[in-house]
Amino acid sequence: MPALLLTGPPGCGKTTLLLEVLSGLSLPAGGFYTEEIRKGGRRLGFRLVTLDGREAVLASVESRSPLRVSRYGVELAALDQVGVPAVLDAARQGHLVVIDEIGKMELLSPRFREAVLTALESGVPLLGTIMLAPHPFADAVKARPDVTLLHLSPDNRQEVRGQLRELLRAAGGGGPAPR
Repeated sequence: MPALLLTGPPGCGKTTLLLEVLSGLSLPAGGFYTEEIRKGGRRLGFRLVTLDGREAVLASVESRSPLRVSRYGVELAALDQVGVPAVLDAARQGHLVVIDEIGKMELLSPRFREAVLTALESGVPLLGTIMLAPHPFADAVKARPDVTLLHLSPDNRQEVRGQLRELLRAAGGGGPAPR
């Protein structure tokens, strides 16, 4: 199965769709997704959550990190110590690798970039999200022949959900998750 990557503008629902589809899979999976940290309706940062339940703050408005993306300080240690091992463990075990997201914050980490390439080269299935905006590393990943890129927008959400499920079903993992 090639890598299946969702792309689209920020806020179009890439992570939400990834998690919806992931919840219906019968393939063993590992890796991570990100979620917003909110308080009083205000986004304060992003949390990295592994599929086996570990969590770490990836970025925060309160961070003193010199690495910044917009108003957020990026905590590379969280990514390198929690996210990267989750990706590499899934690839090593031959499980579906989940990476949400291959984006500006994550690409600040050389270890993360190496883990993405390792997962892609491993031959195991990969499901993830990737930034739409131009970036040399992300553009090279999107251009790979083993990557199927699905462009998500509010107008085509149902269509992309169906395409993603069909591609995963063809790979043998689109059935209901075991209970």
